[in-house]
Amino acid sequence: MAGPLSGLLVIEIAGIGPGPFTGMMLADAGADVIRVDRPDGVPVVSGPADVVGRGRRSISVDLKHPAGVEVALRLAERADVLFEGFRPGVAERLGIGPEPCLARNPALVYGRMTGWGQDGPLAQAAGHDIAYIALAGALHMVGPPDAPPPPPVNVVGDYGGGGMLLAFGILCAVFEARRSGRGQVVDAAVVDGTALLTALFHGLRAAGQWTDAREANLLDGAPPFYRTYECADGRYVAVGALEPKFSWELLDRLGIAPEDSIRQRWYDAAAWPELRRRMADLFRTRTRDEWCALLEGTDACVAPVLSLGEAPAHPHNAARGTFADVAGVVQPAPAPRFSATPSAMAGAAPEPGQHAGEILRECGYSDAEIADLQREGAAGTAHL
Repeated sequence: MAGPLSGLLVIEIAGIGPGPFTGMMLADAGADVIRVDRPDGVPVVSGPADVVGRGRRSISVDLKHPAGVEVALRLAERADVLFEGFRPGVAERLGIGPEPCLARNPALVYGRMTGWGQDGPLAQAAGHDIAYIALAGALHMVGPPDAPPPPPVNVVGDYGGGGMLLAFGILCAVFEARRSGRGQVVDAAVVDGTALLTALFHGLRAAGQWTDAREANLLDGAPPFYRTYECADGRYVAVGALEPKFSWELLDRLGIAPEDSIRQRWYDAAAWPELRRRMADLFRTRTRDEWCALLEGTDACVAPVLSLGEAPAHPHNAARGTFADVAGVVQPAPAPRFSATPSAMAGAAPEPGQHAGEILRECGYSDAEIADLQREGAAGTAHL
């Protein structure tokens, strides 16, 4: 494995949402991530299309079978990290909670990924991304003032506030474990992580520079210089000319003269609704690509709003290798980038149980014992 985490052994108890994203990040950075799949588990997508499942090895284990639990504990024994995404208490009932795992391996980092956290009134409630970001205060900031807040798909909660924060917490705990020899539990909750992402706006609100009204603030689409505009072809451009020097560049390129009322009232919040309408009328006079030919790559701070299908082909993304093709599936390349220990994707997602034989042998099981585990349905698959 390439990357700065080469040599780190991570056990991922298979789940959905933010957990797999954590596993992808760690695998992308070079960790050996072993995914413990359920024998009857059916992924949402499988094979190369399972982008967030890339770079792993897989073993199928029945965690309701005593011999399967022992397999999981043996994996924990030799690992640096184990993480799971069960509701609070489930891992304990299965026999693979922090206590037995840390008893086997006192330096183990045990990561826990939930929506609400391990405690609190909602800890046992079901939920998904939209509910977590709603409770954290993030969802309320999104969208126009005269309509319900739209779901910003699940990048804010599951992946930003959840998966990335768990990866960060795990690596913090690994750093400590290597210093002290002492493992610990990392309690990552999507609601906590999403709340953390709103830190700037709490500060602005305390300073009287942010209101709870939508489309009434500097960064939520209220000003004419920080929002998206529809073009003549029904596609969109994003304008982010926050600072005056960038705004003047934008207006110069748009042909708006200094004496024009748009320019005169550009930073007058009371005029913003009218200026938004006038700018919207202007942007509807040309296609998205025509506007980009004039504005993109300048200090006007304008970019095309690209679809998932368009983004990989953009010249900037292509030049940087922001996307890659793995087994015929175009997908984001690992990020961030490291100068001395560059990351490299280890391949497409495995089939459940694909590496069972080699993983069990690494744990010290003999071929006869592996055959017994498979016969009992405790662990392994046909890939032995």
